Amino acid sequence: MTQRKLTDLADLDRLLSQAERDRLQVSPAKKGHDGKGKTVRVLMDTKGRKGKQVTLVEGLQHNPGTMEEIARILKQQCGAGGTVKQGTIEIQGDQRQRVAEKLREMNYVVKEIGK
Repeated sequence: MTQRKLTDLADLDRLLSQAERDRLQVSPAKKGHDGKGKTVRVLMDTKGRKGKQVTLVEGLQHNPGTMEEIARILKQQCGAGGTVKQGTIEIQGDQRQRVAEKLREMNYVVKEIGK
């Protein structure tokens, strides 16, 4: 048996059987979040905002980085600005339907308050 020097990954690929290649395939990372059936509240508020409407998402209990990521997903879904303040996600405008729909896709149980 002679030893050959591998020059690139294609050489290595030729050495592996199909079963070995299938086993080594990297599965794509799961995108999004799994709410695991936790309950969140979605409501609209105008208090202290000079009459401007803001959609609030309360009841999410995640670390600040995850909260920011969820807020980013919701802002993209609504095409609106927003922020995270004191464990609550705020989305500009009355976006209750869109936010609730996206949260349900993320496997959260949504309680809509003030329809």
